This record gives sequence, C-alpha cells and structure tokens, in this order.
Amino acid sequence: MSERKVLNKYYPPDFDPSKIPKLKLPKDRQYVVRLMAPFNMRCKTCGEYIYKGKKFNARKETVQNEVYLGLPIFRFYIKCTRCLAEITFKTDPENTDYTMEHGATRNFQAEKLLEEEEKRVQKEREDEELNNPMKVLENRTKDSKLEMEVLENLQELKDLNQRQAHVDFEAMLRQHRLSEEERQKQELEEDERETAALVEEARKRRLLEDSDSEEDAAAPAPPQLALLPNPTAILDEAPKAKRKVESWERSVGTLGSRPQLSGLVVVKKTDMDGSTPQGQPAPTLGTVKNGKVADPAPRMLGTSSLSQLGAYSDSEDSSSSN
Repeated sequence: MSERKVLNKYYPPDFDPSKIPKLKLPKDRQYVVRLMAPFNMRCKTCGEYIYKGKKFNARKETVQNEVYLGLPIFRFYIKCTRCLAEITFKTDPENTDYTMEHGATRNFQAEKLLEEEEKRVQKEREDEELNNPMKVLENRTKDSKLEMEVLENLQELKDLNQRQAHVDFEAMLRQHRLSEEERQKQELEEDERETAALVEEARKRRLLEDSDSEEDAAAPAPPQLALLPNPTAILDEAPKAKRKVESWERSVGTLGSRPQLSGLVVVKKTDMDGSTPQGQPAPTLGTVKNGKVADPAPRMLGTSSLSQLGAYSDSEDSSSSN
C-alpha cells in the first residue's frame, strides 16, 4: 500500500507526456472571482453609490487584442446592489489603476483628471518643440520670465518674514494684558467713586431730614388759654385723646397719676381758733394751670395726716349725698 502523503510520483519507463490530451478552452472564457470595488462609483441606472472596498462576486475575462508591454488586461463584470444593472471596468497597468467602462461613473476623480491634463499639455509641448525650433526659443523665454517672477515673489516673502521676525509677540501680548488690567482698574475706581457719591448724597439727605425734624421740635408751643377761674371749667375744655388703658391699670390703678377731678374735692375747713374770721374768703379749690388742674390751696400747717384723712372721708360722704 502506498503512502498517503508523497512528494515523488512514480513515472513508468514508457511514459510519454505528449500522449496526454490537452483541454482546449476558449480564450475569452470567463471565471467567477471574489473581489472588492477598487474605487467609489455611482450607478447610472438607479443612482446607487457603491463605495470602495465593497465585495462582489464578479466575472473575470481577458481583453482581446489589448496588451501593455506583454501584460494582459482583464475586464470585470459586477452587478449593482440595488437595481442589478451590469457594471464593467478593466485594469490599467500603464497607470497602475482601473478604468471605468460601462454602467457607472467614477467619483472623486478630479485629481486624476488634473494629472492627465498636465501630462497631455506636456506631451503637446514636447511635440511642438520637436518640429519647431522657434517655439523652443519662445518657451525658454517664457520659462525664464516665469522663473524671475517666482524668485521676486520669493524674495518679497523673505523680506516680509524678516520684518515680522523683529516683532516680539510676547511683548505685544504683555502690553495688551497690562492695558487690559489698567482698563479694569479704571472701571473699578469709577465704580467706587460713584458708590461714594451716592453714599454722600444719601447722608446729606438724612442730615437735612434730621435738621428739619429738630427745628419742628424746637418750635414754640401755641399759646394756651387763660386760666379758668371756676373749678368746673375743666368740663368745658376740648376733649383729649384718651390713652389706652392697660389691663393691669384696670385692676390696680394708675401709678403716679392724679385724677382730673381731684381739684373738685372739698377739704374740710379746720381753724386753729375753731372759727373763721368774718370777711375772710373761703379757701378756693384748685385752679387750672397749663391745661391741668393745679393742687388745691396749701393745707394748714397745724393739721395732721389723720385730720386730712377724716376730711377726705367727709368730703366723699357729702358728694355721695348730693
């Protein structure tokens, strides 16, 4: 039994390779290959974008009668992912790229078109110079003039850079920063001055109001009415605003105050000799002074506190009997 993995094959002595039949295949045979889109394209049928790197199951064939330096050119057939329209492109070994043939348009091709245009202009110029020596001289003159203009522009740029090299950007930034700080400082000072002015104005206004209140308080009181001679004149006076009576005053009474009718109390007349001389007027009751009832006439020096208490109780009895 032979080995499963062998490197050398057995060829019999009478082996003739020319007798092996060859498989004849057509030159334009197509193969199914798996590939990725080599560039961005857009379908002409439905407008679907197909981006670079998208995978397709493509059909590959060799282009007939097209060879570049002995290298064959291949054509690929793919289908649009949306409308299934057929798109074809082929290899371009001359530019190491791919060229679109049918079914779609290539996107982002501006740079490639520009390069192709430059190459075409350069080729046309070389063809003209090859057959026309005057054209060669004219082109050299244009090139020398263009070169001088380029050199002049380059020298201007160098001079401009040298002038800008002497500028100290750090100093400029520092100066700008200082000017900004000064401006902020001035704004703060102005704000402080305005605040101080407002405070001073308010103080002056308050002083004026205080002075006006003091002048009103120092103004003389209006003249009072003349003293009324009769004891009952207090009843004819204008009523005064009553003071609010506290709750403790209702039960205890007012401290340190005298009733308004205290001047009407009749004091019992007591004589040292026991009789009043004829023609001498009786002691008068208290009079009104400055709107208040004055104390009655001074008591006799000889009277004692007990006699005054008795006189006060007699007066209450007489007033109640009346």
